[in-house]
Amino acid sequence: MKLLDRYVTRQFLVTFFMLVLGLPLLFIIGDITDNIDTYMDRGVPLRRLGLAYVYQFPQFMVYAFPIAALVATVFTIGGLTRHQEITAAKAGGVSFWRLFIPISLLSIVLSAGAFGLSEVVPASLRKAASLRGEAVTTTANGPRINFVFQTEREGVLTARRLDAGTGELSEVSLERNATEKTPGKHLFARRAVWRQRGGWRFEDGWNRTLHPDGREEAVKFDTLSVPNLVEEPEDLMAEPRDPEQMRYAEVTRFVGAIERSGGDALPLRVEQALKLSVPLAVIVIVLFGAPLVTSSSRGGAAYGVGISLGITIVYMLLFRVGKALGSSGAIDPMMAAWGPNLLFLVAGIILMLRVRT
Repeated sequence: MKLLDRYVTRQFLVTFFMLVLGLPLLFIIGDITDNIDTYMDRGVPLRRLGLAYVYQFPQFMVYAFPIAALVATVFTIGGLTRHQEITAAKAGGVSFWRLFIPISLLSIVLSAGAFGLSEVVPASLRKAASLRGEAVTTTANGPRINFVFQTEREGVLTARRLDAGTGELSEVSLERNATEKTPGKHLFARRAVWRQRGGWRFEDGWNRTLHPDGREEAVKFDTLSVPNLVEEPEDLMAEPRDPEQMRYAEVTRFVGAIERSGGDALPLRVEQALKLSVPLAVIVIVLFGAPLVTSSSRGGAAYGVGISLGITIVYMLLFRVGKALGSSGAIDPMMAAWGPNLLFLVAGIILMLRVRT
């Protein structure tokens, strides 16, 4: 069986890597065609434009993963079917399900790889945007004035002004009610500064500790670190960057920040769920494509390409429709992001159970 597993694995991986490295070139050509006038107007040098696409290449690879996995599955299983190799394997006591095990294990590994690659994409996209002369939005434009923010750990934060660009708060206070185990807090400072390594440092203020038994203690300070105030300046703005320029953990943090500040986090909740559901689509689409192609040995490569493109278009269309419905609140964000996977998973299981083993 090891020989057969190696044979199936090699056939699958050769096709997959050819496509996952080749398809991004088509995406690049399409992007250049759509935006060449914009780049010329900006006067972007050819060298910088080429380097920008090098940085954007990981994003196009993430787009290519589900397509490449499906085509590799269709071509591998389709080739085995056309050449009667599946029939020969069955005659030797090897079921289709056993033959499919190497591909299913590869789909799990590739799904994890797609998620890992998607975590690299945000930083590379920001670099690509910079090279093309595009504005990289990291915070909302301008300061935030006279606001109240419900923090994750330190209660309610109130500030006269926030400048997220410099990471400074002015006339800031923190209020946390006392509980049976922890005292309450009322902290006021003239200024607070965000440090990338040390978190928030409050300057020139008073720290009042309110004990559950009614006692109060007030201490004046010149500087005071507040490690439990984990929100960064961008979180306090409650205005997220482009979701494509954020990693999964950053999107999750912004969802919490927006909801605590009373904003609408539905679009970002959909994006958060898509960060997981799109990489896992590799597993689902492989499970769906493998039994489907065993039902026909017609058409050779043309048939394989046609069925792969058809499935991919429907799959991506469902994701786009789900994203629009989830962002508008018409359906639950989790269902919007996971609905296509659930639909194709059920269909794949049904098709797999109908395969003659």
